[in-house]
Amino acid sequence: MPSQRELFLRHLAQTSDAPLLLEMISAEGIYMTDVDGKKYIDLISGIGVSNVGHRHPKVVEAIKAQVDQHLHVMVYGEFIQSPQVKLAEALAATLPKNIDSVYLVNSGSEAIEGAMKLAKRYTGKSNLVACVDAYHGSSHGALSLTGSESFKRNYRPLLPDVSHIRFGEIEDLDIITEDTAAFVVETVQGEAGVRYSDNAYWHAARKKCDQTGTLLILDEIQCGFGRTGKFWAFEHYDITPDVVVSAKGMGGGMPIGCFMSREEFMHVFTENPVLGHISTFGGHPVSSAASLATLQVIQNEGLLTEVGEKEKLFQKLLRHPKIIDIRSKGLMMAIEFESYEVLKPIIDRAIELGVVTDWFLFNDKSMRIAPPLTISEDEIKKACKTILQAIEDVKS
Repeated sequence: MPSQRELFLRHLAQTSDAPLLLEMISAEGIYMTDVDGKKYIDLISGIGVSNVGHRHPKVVEAIKAQVDQHLHVMVYGEFIQSPQVKLAEALAATLPKNIDSVYLVNSGSEAIEGAMKLAKRYTGKSNLVACVDAYHGSSHGALSLTGSESFKRNYRPLLPDVSHIRFGEIEDLDIITEDTAAFVVETVQGEAGVRYSDNAYWHAARKKCDQTGTLLILDEIQCGFGRTGKFWAFEHYDITPDVVVSAKGMGGGMPIGCFMSREEFMHVFTENPVLGHISTFGGHPVSSAASLATLQVIQNEGLLTEVGEKEKLFQKLLRHPKIIDIRSKGLMMAIEFESYEVLKPIIDRAIELGVVTDWFLFNDKSMRIAPPLTISEDEIKKACKTILQAIEDVKS
């Protein structure tokens, strides 16, 4: 009888030659438990997903309640479904008042695709501008925006008329012209290893987009839903985007994404052609119910007010000669080492010791730390102690 591991390798399409091969059977809060009963601290939230922890009671309650009502009944946008309506209303309440229309989809990549179509359809222009080392997803359109040639060269040809500029460099914004439909940019760059800019850059970007009739699309797939200590990361910079894209932490562990803009913009999908954007499972009622519960947990349990102090504690405790730099925006952190060759054994040893971390797609010498926002002070101390032990254990 083949083992689960053998069946996994035989029948599930693989994304690397070296999967972690941890076999988890349960998860609760910040902990995951494997088939042998070993517990692990999930210090990356399933890559930015479990912002309120695994199986938060309020999220599980909402899922169970919706399952007792109905599952899929009709493609997105045709039937009035209470979970979708309530979620859209709650999302709009978190945003500037001119962003009042929500299109619910299944993932971050799909949300980016919809936002790109919206920009092209509304402006009538085709040029898109994105950033070097940006990550916006793996579908062909989203991949076209992604700013790493090594990640996409073997999938060309991709979308034409896409330009890339350096993130945070005001002078590079001059590439945005009257021919540009949208500037698509992560408010905090994730896979580049947690890179962020300042008010001056964001105000310059907003001004340039206004001058050229370009939509400013902010990708908050990783940095949204409380990850940085604000519900949306753009709140740190006193700007208003034209479109906001969300996913990952939005669902409390369920698959969901969305792009949000003003009703005037979104209305273009209703004509020429009708059904200008379609999603069969977008806003699935169970995912929508879970997302609403997640949003309410973040707001009602004061998680945003705790992020800053937890960030400081990580910064204080993670001190070691091998650590070159720590970059953080809230609980979105990158711990930089000399090289991937130094970092990878530390990550492997930390997993052996019961702490799951990772690196970044476009910064493989930095350790990713993005725990559930619910992580406690004692749990932070335990996780940091384990990471420091891992560094010592593999120190040459």
